[in-house]
Amino acid sequence: MNTQSNPMAESYASPVAAASLPTRPFYWSVRRELWENRSIYFAPLGVAGVFLIGFLVSKMPGLSLDLHHNDALLAPYDIVAGLMMVTTMLVNVFYCADALYGERRDRSILFWKSLPVSDLTTVLAKASIPLVVVPLVAWAIAVAVQWIILLLNAAVLLGSGLSVSALWTQTSFFRVSWLLFYHLFTSHTLWPAPVYCWLLLVSGWARRATLLWAAMPVLAIAGLEAILFRTTHFVTLIGSRLVGASPEGSSSAPGSFPTNPMTHIHPGNFFGEPGLWIGLALCAVFLAVAVRLRRQSGPI
Repeated sequence: MNTQSNPMAESYASPVAAASLPTRPFYWSVRRELWENRSIYFAPLGVAGVFLIGFLVSKMPGLSLDLHHNDALLAPYDIVAGLMMVTTMLVNVFYCADALYGERRDRSILFWKSLPVSDLTTVLAKASIPLVVVPLVAWAIAVAVQWIILLLNAAVLLGSGLSVSALWTQTSFFRVSWLLFYHLFTSHTLWPAPVYCWLLLVSGWARRATLLWAAMPVLAIAGLEAILFRTTHFVTLIGSRLVGASPEGSSSAPGSFPTNPMTHIHPGNFFGEPGLWIGLALCAVFLAVAVRLRRQSGPI
């Protein structure tokens, strides 16, 4: 009996076995989105690059650092965090509005639907971009930029013959990074998730002007509310979802930024909010409808 293994058979079987794993279609579907939508990482990189250039230009005239004014010291870190939050929102809105519409418009849906990847896997992969990938990319880029700012400030202090220990103490770099991560994934991911999933649904249905079709029901309901009740509760609700005005999941000094080192987070307040779970339930409904629409859709 020949008990020797066949290396060629094993090398052939390994990729086949790997391809049969349930997570492989989802993994490659996410990779496909990254290949086809480079703005996911180019947009935050571009914003970060412009900010760094501006920061360097502002630093060049006078290479000095005042450790006695904590607000001025933390301002560049807050600006980077704020820019990444805004960039996250814009990238997610435009991506979701084009996610399912783009493949129908480019007539590539016939090719993608011919692959052994289910509509559910495809839609979930697309939903993972605004709900996981974009905030992770924005956070990583923001932390890298803040690290560069910290090193530049440390270099300025060392060049002036001063100690950098006070700089590390006042900036609380690792705490600021953690607060930014928490804020991005609560206020700018989970809270506006229904808006992003609604855009995904509309992108699987509309034949043109996806953003307009997505906004029309909101405007119609808001207009009807204004006429009948003279209130603006609905449009305020949608606006708060989009910009990330979530319920209080942290506490800080009035007027301070969410990533201020003195901020204290309260996850129980955020995850105990009924509005969060109602929104996530709506996400599930919107995604289920998007899966059905993709199953029935053809090229435009």
